[in-house]
Amino acid sequence: MRNVLALILGGGRGSRLFPLTQVRAKPAVPLAGKYRLIDIPISNCINSGINKIYVLTQFNSESLNRHVVRAYRFDIFSQGFVSILAAEQTPEEGNWFQGTADAVRRSLPHMSVSAPEYVLILSGDQLYRMDFGRLLEQHIRKKAAITIACLPVAESVAGRFGLLKINASQRITDFKEKPRGKELATMRLSSADPLFQGRPHLASMGIYVFSRQALEECLRDTPKLDFGKEIIPEAIATHRVFAFVHEGYWEDIGTIRAFYQANLSLTLDNPPFNLYEPTAPIYTHPRFLPDSMIRDCHIVSSLISEGCTLVGAEIRRSIVGLRSRIGPKSHIEKTLMMGADYYESRAAEAESRQKGIPPMGVGERSIIRNAILDKNVRLGRQVRIINERQVQHLDAPNYFIRDGIVIIPKNAIIPDGEVI
Repeated sequence: MRNVLALILGGGRGSRLFPLTQVRAKPAVPLAGKYRLIDIPISNCINSGINKIYVLTQFNSESLNRHVVRAYRFDIFSQGFVSILAAEQTPEEGNWFQGTADAVRRSLPHMSVSAPEYVLILSGDQLYRMDFGRLLEQHIRKKAAITIACLPVAESVAGRFGLLKINASQRITDFKEKPRGKELATMRLSSADPLFQGRPHLASMGIYVFSRQALEECLRDTPKLDFGKEIIPEAIATHRVFAFVHEGYWEDIGTIRAFYQANLSLTLDNPPFNLYEPTAPIYTHPRFLPDSMIRDCHIVSSLISEGCTLVGAEIRRSIVGLRSRIGPKSHIEKTLMMGADYYESRAAEAESRQKGIPPMGVGERSIIRNAILDKNVRLGRQVRIINERQVQHLDAPNYFIRDGIVIIPKNAIIPDGEVI
C-alpha cells in the first residue's frame, strides 16, 4: 500500500448536525463515548495497510486538528503520516474550498511529495468498516480509472443518494445524483443476485479510488466543484469507471436522527457495527484514564467509557462518555452522554456551587430520556429532560430539539429542577 494516498474530506459547515457542529467540525463530533467520527476512516485506512493520510479541513477545525495530532503519530521509519490540509489562500486561489472536487483539486500540489499511484478519497462522517485492500485489488484487476464503493439500498431511501447502474462486469453505465420520480425508477437494478433482493438500487457511498492520472485528468482545467454532481457523471463517458459493492454495515451520519440512532444501535445485543472486532480495531487518542467507578447502579444494555463516576443511578440503552459523573437516583434512558474533556477539581466545584452553578455531569434524582448531552454539560439536581410535549424542533437558550431529540450543547448549564 506504499503507492496509495488517502484523502479524508472534513466536510462543510455540518448544518444538519447542528448544534453538535456549533463549535467543532463534523469529523470531530464524539462517537460511542470515546471516539470521534474521524477515527472511523483513519482506522479503516490503518487496518488496510494505508498509512499516508491527509485530512482536508475548513470549518471549526481546531478540535479536529488537535485530536488528529494527538492520536496519530507514526514512527520515523514507517514513512507514514496523518496530516491536516487546511483550506488556504494562495496567489492563484483566494477562496475557501467550494466543494469536494474543489478541495481535492487544490490539494493536488501537496500530493507530489508522496507520488502516489492511487488516491483513495473518503468522507469524514460515515460509520462503517471496510478493507480498502479489496477495493484497490479490484480497481487494479479491472484496470479501472475510477472505482466507486457502492451499497445496495431500498427504494424508500434511494432518493437520498447518488445512484449507479452497472453492467455484468460491474462497469458503471449511468449515474444520477439523488433522482426522484420517474428518474428514480429508471435506476432500478434487474440483478437476480440475492444481495439486491429488497434493495434494488445501488447507491454511491462517497468513497472513490482514482488512478492518479485519471484524477488529474478529471480535475484539470474544469470549474466543476463536486464529485457526485459533476465529476463522476462526466467521467463515466470518458474513463473506465467501476463499482465495488460493499456488503457490510454503512451509515452516513449526516443528521441528528441518524447520529443518535447509529450511536444507540451500538448498545444492542448484536449491534450492526461491531466495536469489538479484534482484527480491525478502531483507534483513537489514548487518554490513560482510570477505570470507571460504578457503585450501586442498575445498568442495562449500555456502554460505559473510562474514567466515569456513577453512583446509585439507573442507566438503560445509553452510552456514557469519558469522565462522566451521574448522581444518586438518576435515571438515564436512550441517551448519548458524551462526557467531559477534563476533571473538575474539588476547589473548582466548590467555587461553582457558591455561584449557584451545578458541578459537571448529571445531578441526583434527574431523569434524562431520548437525549444527547454534549461534552462538559452541567445538569443540576432533579432536572427532567423528557420532552413530554413531543416537540420536534425548537431552539432555546440552553438546549435544542431536533426530530424530537433533546440536545444539550457543549458547556451548557441546566439549573436545579428545570424541566425540558
